[in-house]
Amino acid sequence: MIGALRMPDNPERPLVALLQRVVVALGALFAAALIVYIGRDGYVDNNGEGAISFNDALYYATVSLSTTGYGDIVPYTATARLLTTVVITPLRLLFLIVLVGTTVELLTERSRQSFRIQRWRSRVRHHTVVIGYGTKGRAAVETLLGDGTRPEEIVVVDTDRAQLDAASALGLVTVTGNATRSAVLRIAGVHHADAIVVATNRDDTAVLVTLTAREIAPKTRIVAAVRESENVHLLRQSGADSVIVSAETAGRLLGVATRTPSVVEVVEDLLTPDAGFAISEREVEPDEIGGSPRHLADIVLGVVRDEKLYRVDSSSVDALERGDRLLYVRKASPADED
Repeated sequence: MIGALRMPDNPERPLVALLQRVVVALGALFAAALIVYIGRDGYVDNNGEGAISFNDALYYATVSLSTTGYGDIVPYTATARLLTTVVITPLRLLFLIVLVGTTVELLTERSRQSFRIQRWRSRVRHHTVVIGYGTKGRAAVETLLGDGTRPEEIVVVDTDRAQLDAASALGLVTVTGNATRSAVLRIAGVHHADAIVVATNRDDTAVLVTLTAREIAPKTRIVAAVRESENVHLLRQSGADSVIVSAETAGRLLGVATRTPSVVEVVEDLLTPDAGFAISEREVEPDEIGGSPRHLADIVLGVVRDEKLYRVDSSSVDALERGDRLLYVRKASPADED
């Protein structure tokens, strides 16, 4: 669980921190060996093998800093003993603090991560799971964040560690694994999610992911992207509620841009939730019931009634009813920021 699910925090990589501490420990070890070697005349080898060499000094530093202390090499002059007390002992403490501290911290961090994961899994509800953090997945997350969704309410599933690192940097919970496997989707909590965004790079993968997700979460809304329109019916049969054809949508915008580029700018503006104008959805106000959606102060594009969308000029929604929802154009940023 800890290996697959990662909670967003820890700006410093654990491996980097561990390597830094190893360097400090080795630095303390070689510093102690160098000090002993410089003052080698004050040390005696009880094995009677003559003068202390640097190898002997390194050996003494190793057994001394690790508190092993075999006693075969010892300081016998007052100067050497003072040096051991003033210099070697602090280095021994530094060495032990680095090693023991690193071990304790790693164990504590693992336990803390395990606790956070278990707490998150017990509390996560009504979140959005984004499967695939490529171009489409990142754009979907940016739109969700721009529309007011909190980072902790988004879970990203992918197999690419670099992509997941980028998602984690935004404060998103990430799951490493193949989303075609039900176990991976269960870790992401799809059975408790409000929505699932399928943004994989391949249409066949999107179909399999949708099938798996629909089996686990029969009532969760699934939105999927495909490259080719001929695969739309496969996604819908697999359980997708909405299917976006990325290739054809881009192609239509390219065609429109050749004749009326300003139309494309307006469409892009409407699709950007945190700048300019944006398309939003809201409930009908009590004082709007019975009125026509075409006569409201807001620019209404459509009305959602009984989970079905009607265009604003449809005779079925000439009079608004309680429980209707309006798709309208709202101002996303002040005029002086445009």
